Amino acid sequence: MFKVTGSGGLTLAADEAGAVSDPNVLLFHGGGQTRHAWGRAIQALAARHWHALTFDLPGHGDSDWAPDGDYGLDVFGANVAGVARQYERPVLVGASLGGLAALAAIGQGLVPDAAGLVLVDITPRFEPAGVARIRNFMRQGVDGFDSLEEVADAIATYVPNRQRPRNLTGLSKNVRQRDDGKWVWHWDPRFMTRIDQGTGEPTAGQYSGDRIRQSARNVKVPVLLVHGASSDVVSPEGVAELKDLIPHALIVDVAGAGHMVAGDRNDNFNNAVIDFLEHTIRPGLAGD
Repeated sequence: MFKVTGSGGLTLAADEAGAVSDPNVLLFHGGGQTRHAWGRAIQALAARHWHALTFDLPGHGDSDWAPDGDYGLDVFGANVAGVARQYERPVLVGASLGGLAALAAIGQGLVPDAAGLVLVDITPRFEPAGVARIRNFMRQGVDGFDSLEEVADAIATYVPNRQRPRNLTGLSKNVRQRDDGKWVWHWDPRFMTRIDQGTGEPTAGQYSGDRIRQSARNVKVPVLLVHGASSDVVSPEGVAELKDLIPHALIVDVAGAGHMVAGDRNDNFNNAVIDFLEHTIRPGLAGD
C-alpha cells in the first residue's frame, strides 16, 4: 500500500501491479467497497503489460475520511480527477459509484488527457429497487456485527450466488473491529447515516441526473460499459440510454453476473476489459 494526494486535502490509499513504464489503468471501486475488490483484476492487467493501480475512495478502506462527512458525487469526482492527473494518459475504470465519479471527472474536463473510460454496471440511469437493496445491505453494518460469521452471513444473503468462504480471515479487508469488539464495514459510517432532509435517503454519491447526463454527452474518449446481465441496478433501458448519450460506447453483457460484475464473474470481466484495452486503447496510445 502507498498513499497519494486526492482533492480537498484528502489522502487516498492505493495498490499497484505491473511496470510503471507500462500504460496506466486506474481502478475505482463501488460505494461501500475498498481497493481490494480489484485484487485479481490488477494482476491480470499487469500480466498483459498494463500498469494497474487501485484506490480507496474517500471515506473507504485506508483513505482519509471527509472532515465534514460530505460524500456527494462532487467529492468523489474531484478525488478521482486529482489522482488521475498524476498519471500520464490514464484509462479510468470505475464500478458503480466509482464509475459515476470517473464519468463525471472525464465529462467535466477534469482529466484532459484521459485515454479511455470503463464503466462497470453503471449508467446515468439506474433502478431504484436495486439501489435500495444495496443500501439495505450496507445499513446492516452501521451498528456492527458481533463476529466475522455474522459478516459472512450478511454477505451470503446479499450475493447468494457466490460460495460462502470457509476461511473468514479475508473479510478483514472489508471490515474493521471497533474498540467495543463489534465488526463494522471499512468505511466512514457517515457515508450512510448522513441523510438528505428532502428525500430521506443517504447523501452518499448524491448527484443531479441531468448533470451526469451532460457529463456523459461530453465524453469523447473510448468508452466500454461492462454490464452484468442479471443486474438489478442497470436495466436494458439504462444501457440504451447510455448508448444514446455516448454513441461510440462499446457494450459487453456478462452472463451470470449481477451488479458486482468483477466479483461475480471475474475471469469474464477481466477478459472484457483487457480486450478493450488491447484492441481499442493500446493502438491509440502507440500512435501518440
